[in-house]
Amino acid sequence: MMVIRDATLADVSPLARLWFDAWQDAHAAILPEALRRIRTLENFSERLLAALGDVRVAVDSAGATLGFCIVDGDELSQLFLSAAARGTGVAAALVADAETRMAGSGVGTAWLACAIGNDRAARFYEKCGWRCQGNMTSRLPVPGGIFELEVWRYEKMLRPAREGSAVPGASSPDR
Repeated sequence: MMVIRDATLADVSPLARLWFDAWQDAHAAILPEALRRIRTLENFSERLLAALGDVRVAVDSAGATLGFCIVDGDELSQLFLSAAARGTGVAAALVADAETRMAGSGVGTAWLACAIGNDRAARFYEKCGWRCQGNMTSRLPVPGGIFELEVWRYEKMLRPAREGSAVPGASSPDR
């Protein structure tokens, strides 16, 4: 059984390691060297701490970390899984959880940025009903400034959340 819940301070270290490893796997070969140098384990830890109130984590019944997502307003900002969790439905559950949270806060059209060349992620988002709207320049906050990166922009129209609606296969405490 998988549970999706709010992240806690105790989750930061394992999530930072998961994020670092998954980012290296999915992005290191397709993104500029300058950005690769910035994306250290420490950088991911700092980013998680800064966004902790918006981080949701998926864990298995033994408490092992499977993946996480971050929602920032109308943006599905981050979605990363452990290598072992890929293809198991964890990503779809995290996306559904994020969509439900965004719709519940009044978001009508959600968006996300996908690295150009990350074809595996693009296929997944399209399978989940997201549609590529073309390229955009993402302004990534990095230590010392902003890093501009051209990305694919995906969007999805969300249905308003219904009272008592839940994400199948996920549970969450009262927020």
